[in-house]
Amino acid sequence: MFETALKQAAARVSAHLETVLAGHRALPLTQAMGYALAGGKGLRGFLVLESARLHGVDPAHAVWPAAAIEAIHAYSLVHDDLPAMDDDDMRRGQPTVHRKWDEATAILVGDGLLTLGFELVTDPACHPDGAVRAGLAHTLARAAGARGMVLGQALDIAAESAGRVLTLAEITDLQAGKTGALIGWSAEAGARLAGADTAALAAYAAGLGLAFQIWDDVLDVEGDAATVGKAVGKDAGRGKATFVSLLGLDAAKSRARNLVDGACDALAPYGAEAATLKQAARFVISRRN
Repeated sequence: MFETALKQAAARVSAHLETVLAGHRALPLTQAMGYALAGGKGLRGFLVLESARLHGVDPAHAVWPAAAIEAIHAYSLVHDDLPAMDDDDMRRGQPTVHRKWDEATAILVGDGLLTLGFELVTDPACHPDGAVRAGLAHTLARAAGARGMVLGQALDIAAESAGRVLTLAEITDLQAGKTGALIGWSAEAGARLAGADTAALAAYAAGLGLAFQIWDDVLDVEGDAATVGKAVGKDAGRGKATFVSLLGLDAAKSRARNLVDGACDALAPYGAEAATLKQAARFVISRRN
C-alpha cells in the first residue's frame, strides 16, 4: 500500500516538475535542474500529498507544494555535494551535478531550484486564498533557511571545521534543522492547505525526521555505495560524530525504532486513515538507500 502510494506520488510530482521546466528556456541550466530532480524516492512530496489527502485537499492543489519541497530538497543536495561542502562524486546513483557539469553550473542549479520552490508554492493554482499561499511560503522559508535546514548545515560545518566532536544533544538539535525541518514542513503542508491544526502531524514529523537521519547514519556504516547511491563510510573516515558513533549501532537502531513508534502514535487522531503515513514511518527504518 505505502510503496504504491509513494511511487504514484513521485510520478505525479515528477510529471508536474517536468511540465513546469518545459516552460523554461532550453538551456544547459534547465537540463541540469531536471537532472538534479531525477532519481529520488520523493518522500517529502509524498508526505505533502498524503497529509493533504487526510484533510480532503484536492490533489490538483497539493501537487504544487509537493513539487516545491522536492525542488528545494534537490537544491540542498546539489549544494551539499559541492567541494566546499561534502565534496561528493555520486548522488542517487549518478554523478553529482558539479561532476557532470561544473561547480558554477551546480551553484546556479541550486539557486534555480530553491527559487523554483517558492515560485511553485506561491502560484495561484496551489490555493485560491493568497493568505494560505503566503503562510505556506513563510513557513517554508523558515524550514529551509537559517532557522532550519541551512542552520543545521552551518552547525555541522562549524563543528567539523573546529575539529570538535558534538554531543548527542547537539547532534539531535543540528539534525532537527538539517534533515527534520523540511520533513516537518512536508508533513504539515496538507493541514496548512486545509486550514487545520498541525499539532499531530508536527509530532509525527519530528519523530520521522530524526529517525530518518539516524538511519542515514546506520547506512553510512552498514550500506554499500552501489545500493545507497552515494559514498559510504565518509563520516567515520573523518572522525565525525554521528548517532552511531555516539550510541553504537544497535542502540542507534533501537532509538530509530522508538522514534518511529512515537511518530505512529502521534497519528492517533486520524485513526485508520493514517495507515499509509504509519507505513511511511516504518519504511524510513527499513530502507537500504
